[in-house]
Amino acid sequence: MRSGDGNYTLSCRFCTLILLCSLALNAGEYLISYRYVVQDAILYNETLQISRAMQKCQGSPQNTLILEKDNTQNIKTIIHNHFDKFISYIHKLGMSVEHKEKTRNYQNSSTTILTLHTRCFKVDFNDNFARITALK
Repeated sequence: MRSGDGNYTLSCRFCTLILLCSLALNAGEYLISYRYVVQDAILYNETLQISRAMQKCQGSPQNTLILEKDNTQNIKTIIHNHFDKFISYIHKLGMSVEHKEKTRNYQNSSTTILTLHTRCFKVDFNDNFARITALK
């Protein structure tokens, strides 16, 4: 149905489209996983994997972490700059711990693996901050 001037509904649709696109560019959903392996009290391997979600994640928001961003929209760079805060945050979310210990010929050997299984996070970029929220 057209309005009286004909262009009003078209301009409203165009403005709505621009608004939705700008919101989509400032927010995103990411899949993040983390694995930390300690073997005989020495850090053996640490892996943090971040990728953009290809489908919309389902779940309700949980705890939120706010990180200061330094003129970048790249979540990997932001997390790298505030790595200690992010690791403390994901430890609070819950990680699985696997510990193996064995003794052979009076030699003790141990391996501990901390794992955050792949989980969806919603990331909103504001002017100076990135708000990271875990979805469960």
